[in-house]
Amino acid sequence: MNLTDLLTEQHIISHLTCRDKESVLRELVSVLVDPKTNVTEEVMFNVLTERERLGSTGIGNGVAIPHGKVKGIDRLLVSFGRSAQGVDFDSLDGKPANLFFVLLAPENSTGVHLKLLAKISKMLKEKEFRTGLMRASSGEDIFKLIKNRDREL
Repeated sequence: MNLTDLLTEQHIISHLTCRDKESVLRELVSVLVDPKTNVTEEVMFNVLTERERLGSTGIGNGVAIPHGKVKGIDRLLVSFGRSAQGVDFDSLDGKPANLFFVLLAPENSTGVHLKLLAKISKMLKEKEFRTGLMRASSGEDIFKLIKNRDREL
């Protein structure tokens, strides 16, 4: 599965304005709400905060990948956000996170979301890719970088 089959430019926030973990999660979920479903922004937010209580999804190197399973959605949902100033996300290395991928999976999802998490993690382990995401001038440029790297993996 390609990440860019799920992620669109509308799901990219190139300039996150928030400065704390809770606000980042809210902002990243806000672009995923679909009026065709009964799943609210609050439901998605609660799933992510519950997951964060189990342990931070801040994996280090300026990266966080908040994720969880949501009752009532029928497909994977993905958003991306970038914070120039960084946000304290209780990351493993103790440093602020700048790059965020949110992944929400249907409640009964099994392996597909794990494969996508692994793919996102692999992409973000590459310093050159992270640097490119931080330097991109727009959401469109961010999307192009992700799409090109997604094709290579």
